[in-house]
Amino acid sequence: MGRIHLVTFDVLHTIISPRQLIHVQYAEVFKPYVGPLEPDAIKASFKTALKAVQKELPAYQHGAPLWWSEVIKRTALGAGADPRKLSASLDEIVPTLLQRFSSKEGYRAFQDAIPIVKRLHEAGVQVGIISNGDTRFRQALEDLGFPEDMSPIALSEEVAIEKPSPAIFEWAIQRHNTLYPADKLAPENCLHVGDELTCDFHGAKAAGFEARLLRRPGADGEQEHKEPGEDLTSVDVIHSLDDILDIVASK
Repeated sequence: MGRIHLVTFDVLHTIISPRQLIHVQYAEVFKPYVGPLEPDAIKASFKTALKAVQKELPAYQHGAPLWWSEVIKRTALGAGADPRKLSASLDEIVPTLLQRFSSKEGYRAFQDAIPIVKRLHEAGVQVGIISNGDTRFRQALEDLGFPEDMSPIALSEEVAIEKPSPAIFEWAIQRHNTLYPADKLAPENCLHVGDELTCDFHGAKAAGFEARLLRRPGADGEQEHKEPGEDLTSVDVIHSLDDILDIVASK
């Protein structure tokens, strides 16, 4: 196994988290326009809407604003919003939510996230992003104070590929090798860290990356993507991003 020269991170629930639960933030934004909606109803409706739109329009087809507009509309209707009130106010609700979730108003950085990026850079390791997210993650990471020199950044909206496809991991390597031709990498020189078993761990492994599944304990782990009946046999699990330094040092 070659030395690790590049560490890539998933974004949501790996290095950043919603400042408040997503359904609570949606309820706050919906209320002035359609009246109060039960947060638990929004939570269930959001989950259903998100899965449906992800299946119908993978990799943010037609662009993130229209994609999220459909998710937001279905979430509100599913939670009991009056269709007429929603139709009259959707053009205000959507940009309000999009703006919130592109900044520190909607997100916070995990305490170990920015320090580990800086320490990896100090150790001579490049740090990048591989995420099934849209371009607003760039704004959110900047607003939260992440180092500006994180690269490559592979967001599914921008590259039209989604994890767990090995192609998005291959895109990240090719991008790195284009940007840094004197430091060309092979998959075995790369480590990917994320909180989703299929997308992050198995996706990265299929591309030849070293991989770790992040499972945070306690309150910080409440949003982790545990899959029904998941089998963690032979899966390398870490509970803090601080563990990455030892992994890199051991390779």
